[in-house]
Amino acid sequence: MLITPSIHALRHTFKIPVAPGITLNRFVYSYLVFGETIILIDTGVAGCEKQIFDYIRSTGRDPSEIALIVLTHAHPDHIGAARAIQGATGCSIAAHPAERAWIEDVELQNRERPVPGFTTLVGGPVQLDFELVNGDSIETDETRAGELQVLHTPGHSPGSISLFMHSEGALISGDAIPVVGDLPIYDDAPASVLSIKRLRGLTGIGVLLSAWDEPRKGEEAYRQMDRALEYLRKIHETVLASAGDGSPDIMELTRTTAAALGLPPQAANPLLARTIAANLRARDVPDLFSGPSD
Repeated sequence: MLITPSIHALRHTFKIPVAPGITLNRFVYSYLVFGETIILIDTGVAGCEKQIFDYIRSTGRDPSEIALIVLTHAHPDHIGAARAIQGATGCSIAAHPAERAWIEDVELQNRERPVPGFTTLVGGPVQLDFELVNGDSIETDETRAGELQVLHTPGHSPGSISLFMHSEGALISGDAIPVVGDLPIYDDAPASVLSIKRLRGLTGIGVLLSAWDEPRKGEEAYRQMDRALEYLRKIHETVLASAGDGSPDIMELTRTTAAALGLPPQAANPLLARTIAANLRARDVPDLFSGPSD
């Protein structure tokens, strides 16, 4: 799907096995930036390389033109097809240094952050060719002087990054902006809030391109970020109200919070428990949701 003159969106559907005979239907977006070469932002899960290659061919270009994969973070639905794509194209791979360990050692990630079906979602580890940090720029096309500005937007993970293409008003935000009513996943509540505020403070956003949401154009992009902040506020207040002053069992608190938020029972899983724990750690952070955007 063509989003801007240079950016194409690919929606990948996949299934996560959550229990014997039970799967959870999910989707994730990856993005292609066409210039003299092709930049791929996130890869979907293992097997998504076929959809990516077929789409590129449908535009009259060739998968061998992929020169760079930018990984917004290390989670399975973002790195899953990276190994296969690099093997087929010889492209370079870049990400934030805080994500390097889990990208280069996926078994370490599986031990430290187990996800149902991890081994079917991730095709294997890849080595980073270079690191991206806040303020870096990625040239997309020398003839048009287009570039992607790297923004460090932690919270969902320590090294999550977003990419802003000023020339086309496109903000690619990875999983930095949660979707109201969907499973909220983040490891650092204050960092998540600050990252969304920072993105909300950018001027000139014409389209918001998230990993777990449909493209949002114009003012709807800013409204989506406002809704995300309110969702985080609701989650935080619900966790603290349910926890009281004690130290409740984390999985019981996760089930209570999921029910209060209207999430399905299967949402009360270890990933959501990490989010609940993140809010408990932030219970004494003053003015977590006050203050302007950066």
